[in-house]
Amino acid sequence: MRIPPAPPLFDDLPFSPAAERNRQPILDTLRPLLAEAGRALEMASGTGQHVTWFAQHLPGWHWQPSDLTDDLFPAITARVAAAGLPNVQAPVRIDVRDATWLPDGTPPFDLICCANMLHIAPWACCGGLMRGAARHLAAHGRLVTYGPYLEDGVPTAEGNRRFDASLRAENADWGIRRLTDVEAEAQAAGLRLQARHVMPANNLLLVWVRA
Repeated sequence: MRIPPAPPLFDDLPFSPAAERNRQPILDTLRPLLAEAGRALEMASGTGQHVTWFAQHLPGWHWQPSDLTDDLFPAITARVAAAGLPNVQAPVRIDVRDATWLPDGTPPFDLICCANMLHIAPWACCGGLMRGAARHLAAHGRLVTYGPYLEDGVPTAEGNRRFDASLRAENADWGIRRLTDVEAEAQAAGLRLQARHVMPANNLLLVWVRA
């Protein structure tokens, strides 16, 4: 597959080819799940390509981007400003493992999105994500995770096998996660898997709700 170049306007900004490829399939899968308006928190916003795209095409939703560090906050801010998006807040630092993600009194979120984080983070981040989502989701809210997973009874694509090996070689704490293990962490936090969507390039979009 041809890797799309960064748009000329953003030549000087960090750019993720994968985010550029998968932003529309993710949006297409999200649309039927969502009301016309709501509050969304994006975890691990990275370069800001996802949150900018989603905010442009879901104007009734208000988005809060976040990341572990503020290294990429200038890129997020620049993309949001260039798109003229009044429905995106300034990015904030969140470590999913923290007991407190956001200040007391922060209204709950109707949607929490987390794409391509679990396999490039320590395993403790999975439990942290589930517990934090349980704290910050509205009663009817959904946590959506996107990325590759290993599934019992489902053959693993050769590309994902190679990807998993390369991740573990780079960092022993990384690797594609087994879905049953992720489900166990969700269950311990009071969440359950509501829907599994097969996505391009051997990825899944998973929808989690309160148990």
